[in-house]
Amino acid sequence: MELEPEKSLIQAESSDGPNSNSSDLVARVRKLLFRRMLVGIRDGRFFLGTFHCIDKQGNIILQDAVEYRSTRRSSTSPMEQRCLGLILIPSSCRSSCHVGCSIEEQLSLLKL
Repeated sequence: MELEPEKSLIQAESSDGPNSNSSDLVARVRKLLFRRMLVGIRDGRFFLGTFHCIDKQGNIILQDAVEYRSTRRSSTSPMEQRCLGLILIPSSCRSSCHVGCSIEEQLSLLKL
């Protein structure tokens, strides 16, 4: 499932009040906990790790993260990797976000 980088899962309040929609959003985020997540950032690197948490600003923390980057500018160049552990990815740097799960799980995550 791809998450929009500009919009956090925990975001603006609805017109009915601060708690009317927040429990739905929290439930959606809880379904993502401890899943494998691939996050792309604007400089072309990718991080693969276990989703640990997200804050109100949309910053993501991944556990057991591995960084993947191209060693050259050409598309056929091999990817270089290094193990990082626990990392924080600021929302301002994120360009893409994918969660590993089945089609049925993806559809259930889209429902509010």
